[in-house]
Amino acid sequence: MPKLKTHKGAKSRFHTTGSGKIMRVKGPKSHLRRKKAKRVKGLFDETIELHPSNRKRISRLIPYGVR
Repeated sequence: MPKLKTHKGAKSRFHTTGSGKIMRVKGPKSHLRRKKAKRVKGLFDETIELHPSNRKRISRLIPYGVR
């Protein structure tokens, strides 16, 4: 069986935890951030678990679980 290639865009956007969850970072982190409220900017900093409907698709892009 040949090796599978990791999608480099997905590698930078997602990571897997030790228990196998795929985590992602929330959206508009950098562009036009100065005018946003401090509370809103804090919400963008947290990492959250990927929605189950996207799990199969993203796990194909990172077959070996990116750390």
